[in-house]
Amino acid sequence: MLSMKMPTVKYQRGDTVMGRWPGSSLYYEVKVLRFDAKSQLYTVIYKDGTELELKEQDIKSAAGFQTRSRSRSRSRSPGRRRSRSRSPARTTRRSSSRTAAVVAAAAITDSVPPSRRDTKLKDTLEVRLSPLQQTKAAENNSNNKHEKKEEKQKEENNMANKVNETSEAKVEAEPARYNLRRRKDDGGAKPAAAEPEQQEEVAAKMAATLTATLSTPLDFGGKLGAYFWLLFLPAWVLFLVLQVNLEDPSLTNFPPPLPPLEALLDVQAFGFVILWILFQAVLYILPVGKLSEGMPLRSGERLKYRTNGFFAIVVSAVAVAAAVYQGVDLTYIHSHFLQLAVASFLISVLLSVYLYVRSRYTSPEQLALGGNSGNVVYDFFKGRELNPRIKDFDLKFFCEMRPGLIGWCLINFAMALAEMKKQGLDAPSNPMILVNLFQLLYVVDGLWNEEAILTTMDLMHDGFGFMLAFGDLVWVPFTYTMQSYYLVSHPNPLSLPALTAIVILKLVGFYIFRKSNSEKNAFRRNPSDPKLSYLKTIPTATGKSLLVSGWWGVVRHPNYLGDLIMALAWSLPCGFSHLLPWYYMIYFIILLVHRDSRDMSECRRKYGSAWDEYCRTVRYRIIPRVY
Repeated sequence: MLSMKMPTVKYQRGDTVMGRWPGSSLYYEVKVLRFDAKSQLYTVIYKDGTELELKEQDIKSAAGFQTRSRSRSRSRSPGRRRSRSRSPARTTRRSSSRTAAVVAAAAITDSVPPSRRDTKLKDTLEVRLSPLQQTKAAENNSNNKHEKKEEKQKEENNMANKVNETSEAKVEAEPARYNLRRRKDDGGAKPAAAEPEQQEEVAAKMAATLTATLSTPLDFGGKLGAYFWLLFLPAWVLFLVLQVNLEDPSLTNFPPPLPPLEALLDVQAFGFVILWILFQAVLYILPVGKLSEGMPLRSGERLKYRTNGFFAIVVSAVAVAAAVYQGVDLTYIHSHFLQLAVASFLISVLLSVYLYVRSRYTSPEQLALGGNSGNVVYDFFKGRELNPRIKDFDLKFFCEMRPGLIGWCLINFAMALAEMKKQGLDAPSNPMILVNLFQLLYVVDGLWNEEAILTTMDLMHDGFGFMLAFGDLVWVPFTYTMQSYYLVSHPNPLSLPALTAIVILKLVGFYIFRKSNSEKNAFRRNPSDPKLSYLKTIPTATGKSLLVSGWWGVVRHPNYLGDLIMALAWSLPCGFSHLLPWYYMIYFIILLVHRDSRDMSECRRKYGSAWDEYCRTVRYRIIPRVY
């Protein structure tokens, strides 16, 4: 069988060959560093230290390339010969309209350090490489203005056609480790400018082409995986809700009995969810709290976010306390848990449809790279638009931190009231109090440090589609509350030593989680902050640095270590009689294993030898994730 044949390696480590620069037809002298048999890609290094991964068809032998170059040179009129000393990325200027500079910046977002991305893109960015040959033809032609203008115009006319080759190069979301220099460092060299109309036309063509090709590798099983997750995730939540409501929720009673269809839908429950979301939306838009800046977008722009989550949860707590004082029976949440979950699911679907439809009319630079595959189902699941907004109301940021997260605490409180009512208690049991306090601390900490979420993968890279909408509105509030729901009908008395040990475990996990996250967020926002001078880093060719001191020098992802310890503390109060209350712990381990495999391959591709050095420096993995 063909699949059993060993792949042949045409170029060996140390070979000097010619490598094509992604997105162009230009070849430059490179050195082969290694070959990955799994991906069938060669890792090569250019003369300026830039590392890229190239396919075999994008590499040519140096001897053969020089022979062909000489033969083409002989057939070309000396007066029409072009200089090969140009850089792989052509220099353009940014105007009030979208220009090629904006598109180029969008293609290399993560290669630009945060401090550089903050500045306006008025100065031209250029990729500097050492080309194979440097002829004197360009210098001679510089004295002939007419000849130079003609050559520049010809290149601009052909630029759009050359960009089409990016589809062959498979430019990815974080395509290469470029070294960027400002054009003004060239000692005064000035590029020939195209006519404004021609420049805008070329920019528009480049934007359309690059938007179609700049897409990250498909995640979550690709297109087929999107179909699976769209069906599995709602079914899994339905299973958990039905199973936990059984008198004996063991897996031996699988499958749980399905209620009639009419029992799933409840207008009152639907209205309750709508009112809760609208209440949180009102709190979000109030001019209270700090206006925080997000991380730079591909265009260099920074969006503003109203980070008043702590204010929102305080007001929500006061409103809930007032409702209980007025006689509102919050145990309704326990008795109608299934109907509330179904209502939230329907709202998440409607929101996802709206998000997908509006993304079809969004400008290309506002799309997320990961959700722009061209497949309707996959893009609907992953999310096409990066930061969908209605004026200043950011839909993704709001859903990420407000209705589901604060709703999680509301449901836990309702479960404590339901336990007292069902068990005939004057106060909640010790396990119920622990679960409520532990998870409340987790949520309050997240809202108090709400600004930190602006540096997370969800906000920076993922589009807003069904995956995040369902996760925020359904998955978090209706699966993370499994422990408190379980304790309503399955009390588990704890001895004082056991209770003390669980509290200590929670505090240790929380300390590691908060300390490591604080180090990461401060370093992300301002790596040059004098307060962070004690931190050790490994520089990379992207301009970013990998943090290898503090908690990040102990394990590769200490915040997840703290998260796992806290997850253990949440489950222990429920005892070991059933597996269901341990759902969150099991789910979290599976989630981190997936992220581990994804991030290891992505970081090795992106950071090359710097990532290998990072792995040698920080040996303990504990589910790593690059930041």
